[in-house]
Amino acid sequence: MMKDLFDLTGKIALVTGASRGIGESIARLLASRGAHVIASSRKIDACQAVADSIKADGHKASAFACHVGDMEQISAIFEHIKSEFGQIDILVNNAAANPYYGHILDTDLAAFDKTVEVNIRGYFFMSTAAGKMMKEQGGGVILNTASVNGLVAGDKQGIYSITKAAVISMTKAFAKECGPLNIRVNALLPGLTDTKFASALTTNDKVLKMALHSIPLGRVAEPDEMAGTVLYLVSDASSYTTGATIVVDGGMLA
Repeated sequence: MMKDLFDLTGKIALVTGASRGIGESIARLLASRGAHVIASSRKIDACQAVADSIKADGHKASAFACHVGDMEQISAIFEHIKSEFGQIDILVNNAAANPYYGHILDTDLAAFDKTVEVNIRGYFFMSTAAGKMMKEQGGGVILNTASVNGLVAGDKQGIYSITKAAVISMTKAFAKECGPLNIRVNALLPGLTDTKFASALTTNDKVLKMALHSIPLGRVAEPDEMAGTVLYLVSDASSYTTGATIVVDGGMLA
């Protein structure tokens, strides 16, 4: 019988930003393929609701609050994973910050610091913490949610675009140094997706109309349409793929 390359049975997967949107869709899909998913975000109640719903569907999940911009909370979640599960097979860095929408010249220090704190520093130290555990256990997979803005800067999304470009570079750097440790590191680059996170774009009729004009498929993506690419990248279906950045944007950058 042919092996199911998408089977995640026995895997422990940590998904950040899992309380809604793309993160929630990823958590649900990985759990449906057999992984025990740890749903994480800043708010435990929202994470617990997702975990409870996953369990109600007959799959495995738990919740743990973690603000990835807080170094102490990063340490706490990995201590929890070590004591509770003894392993981490999959890390999905999906939590992100985008507090400012406006001209780049008007970016204030608070918005700059928050965006960098979560999108760069958070991803980096989540990855090093997970990577150290993966090194000890003989391997694992890290998936970073970047953005098409990391390739082509979004209008009035300057600092966010800059941090997502950094995530793409970070993905390649970790892939190069962690490949010999049997740790694969890849990135998903979503296009415009119908989430609360992207509401500054999707609820502005003028901006949305301009965006749709540049998308060959002619519509905004649903969060579930991002999860399938993540499943591919964290499963054995992509066992020889590392350092890759896969664009899922409806053809916008084609």
